[in-house]
Amino acid sequence: MYWILGFLVAIIGALAVGLRIRPKPFPPFPQAQPALTTVPLRSDLPPPVDRCFKTVFGERVPLITSAVITGRGKLTFMGITFEGRWRFTHIAGHGYRHYMEAMLFGQPLMRVNEQYLDGIGHMEIPVGTFHDTPYINSAANLGLWAETLYLPSLFLTDPRVRWAGVDDVTAHLYVPYAGGEQCFTVVFDPQTSLIKHMEALRHRDAVKGGEILWRCEVYDWQTSNGACVPSPSGAHWMDQKSAWLRPEVDEVVYNVDVQQYIRQQGL
Repeated sequence: MYWILGFLVAIIGALAVGLRIRPKPFPPFPQAQPALTTVPLRSDLPPPVDRCFKTVFGERVPLITSAVITGRGKLTFMGITFEGRWRFTHIAGHGYRHYMEAMLFGQPLMRVNEQYLDGIGHMEIPVGTFHDTPYINSAANLGLWAETLYLPSLFLTDPRVRWAGVDDVTAHLYVPYAGGEQCFTVVFDPQTSLIKHMEALRHRDAVKGGEILWRCEVYDWQTSNGACVPSPSGAHWMDQKSAWLRPEVDEVVYNVDVQQYIRQQGL
C-alpha cells in the first residue's frame, strides 16, 4: 500500500516538474522585415491617447499591413497551468491565425489552431472544434483588435478606428465589426502614459454565448525589432482570479507576406 502511495507522489512530483520546464522558442519567421514607411502622428487624439502614442512613436507612425508575433508564456487549461509557445499571424485589422502549444517536459501535449478570416471565426481546441457562430465571430473580432496592441500604429492609421476621450487616463476605442462597431475601454498608466489595460464585454462560450467582462492586461512593454510591444501581458476573464494566458514576446516581424501562411495550420 505504501509503495503505491509513494509511486503516486513521485508521479505527481514529476508532472509538477514537467509543467515548469520552459520550452524552446519557435524558429524565427523565415521572412525578413522590410523597411517601414511612416506618416505623421494624428493631431486629433484625446489627451491620454496622444500622450501614449507620442511616447511609443514620437511624431511619426509606421504603416503596418501585417505582423507575425512569436513567443512563449503560460496558459491555464482546466485549472492546470502549462508552459507554452505560440505564434499569432495578423493581416492588420482584418484577420488572424493563432497556433499555440501547451507543453509538458518541454514537448507539445496539446495544440490549438484558431483563425478569424473573412469575418468568420474557427477554433480547434482540446475540447472540440467550433466554427462560424455569432458568439465566436464577435469574440474573435475583439481578440483581433486586442492583439493589435502588438501593432499599435494601426489604432491611428486605420480610418475605421476612432477614439473618444473619457478622462485624463481613460478613452473609448471603437473598432469595426459586421457593419457596426465594438467598443473597448482603454486605461492608460499615469506614470508611463502607456496602455495599462483594455477591456470589453466578450462571449466566452462558443455555443451558448453570454458576455463576460474580458481584459487584456499589459504588465510591461519591451522593444522587439524596433517596435514597442506589450510583454509580458495577460488575457483575463474578470470572473476568474487571474489571466488564463500570459504571453511573452520572442519576435515581432512586420509587413511580411502572410496571405498564404495565415490560411495554413500549425507552425
